[in-house]
Amino acid sequence: MAASAAATEAPAPAAVPNPSSAPDATVAPSPSATEATTGTGTGEAAEGTETGETADSAGSAATAAAGAPTEATPVPTAPSVPRPAAAPTSLSPSRAGDFMQCPLLYRFRVIDRLPEKPSEAATRGTLVHAVLERLFDAPAGERTAPRARALVPGQWDRLRESRPELAELFADDPDGQRLARWLGEAERLVERWFTLEDPTRLEPAERELFVEAELESGPRLRGIIDRVDVAPTGEVRIVDYKTGKAPRPEYAEGALFQMKFYALVVWRLKGVVPRRLQLVYLGSGEVRTYDPVLADLERVERRLRALWDAICEATESGEWRPRPTKLCGWCDHQAHCPEFGGTPPPYPLPVRARESGGVPQGRMGAD
Repeated sequence: MAASAAATEAPAPAAVPNPSSAPDATVAPSPSATEATTGTGTGEAAEGTETGETADSAGSAATAAAGAPTEATPVPTAPSVPRPAAAPTSLSPSRAGDFMQCPLLYRFRVIDRLPEKPSEAATRGTLVHAVLERLFDAPAGERTAPRARALVPGQWDRLRESRPELAELFADDPDGQRLARWLGEAERLVERWFTLEDPTRLEPAERELFVEAELESGPRLRGIIDRVDVAPTGEVRIVDYKTGKAPRPEYAEGALFQMKFYALVVWRLKGVVPRRLQLVYLGSGEVRTYDPVLADLERVERRLRALWDAICEATESGEWRPRPTKLCGWCDHQAHCPEFGGTPPPYPLPVRARESGGVPQGRMGAD
C-alpha cells in the first residue's frame, strides 16, 4: 500500500490508559535530564554512541539508502568521555540507515564513536521537536500558535545548557543576527504545524516514547517515537515530526522505513499492529500517512534480521567497506575514509579470519 498525502488530520484519538504502563515499554526521560539529543528530531535511543539520535536522521538515512536525494544527514554528537569499544548489541532506525548507506560510516559512528560537528539544521529540528512536545503540557484550549512560539527561546536555552558544544554553532555571530534568523525559522516551522494538526483536539497517549524489543535470534530494536495517539477503540497511531520537506513519491518507501521499524517494535511489544503511521513534514507543510498490515511488519523484520547478520559479520571480520554516494560531501569523516585518501583508525575490536561466502554489506534488497 503506497503512502498517501493528507491535508487534514485523522479523527482525534481520545485519551486512554497509558500503553507504556506495561512492563515491556518505558517512557524516555527528558533530554535535559539525560543524554543530549542531536539532529532534526529529539532522537532515538542509539547504540554505540549512547547519545540521542535523531528521528529525522533515520528518515534521511533510509531515504538515502533507497537512492533518494537528501540534505545533510543529522548525526549524533560523540560522548564527552570516551568509553571502551564494544560490539553493537542493538539497532535503531538511524543506525540501520547508516549501514545501508555506508558500512564504514556505521563503523565510525558505532564502533569508533568518532566525533561529529553539530549542525544548524539538525539542532533546529531538535528545538522544534522539544517545543511540540512541551506544548502538550498545557491544557487543550491553551495550545495555540502564539504559546508555541513563546516556548522557542526557553527551549533553546535548555538545549544549550544540556549540550554546551552547541555554543560553537553561533560563535562567529557576535551581533546575533544569524541566531535571530535561525530562531525565526524554528518559529515558522512550529507555526506551520498548526496548519496540519489541531493540538486542541489531540490528547497523546505518549510523547517521546522510548520503545525496545528483542527479536528472537536477532538484534534488540530500540528507538524513541515522537507521539503515540490511541483511539477509544484501542487503535494506535504513530506520529513522527519531520522538519524537512516531504520526499518525492518515488522515494516514499525509504521515508517510511523508520515508521515501519517503530510499528514492528510496537507489534512485538503489544501484539497490536498500529492502525496508522503518520509523517508530519513541517518543511513542506504536508502530512503523509500509511496504514500497515501484518505482512508489512513481517517483511521489515526479515529485512532487519538480514541486516543484523551483515553487521555482525562486519563486526567480527573488521571489514567495513565504504560505499561512495553524493552524501559523502556532507560526511565529517573524510579524513578517515579511504575514498578520500584517508586511513580509518586502528580497529578496536578482536578480528577473526574471514570465511568465504560472507554476508554482503551495504544496500539491502527488496523486503
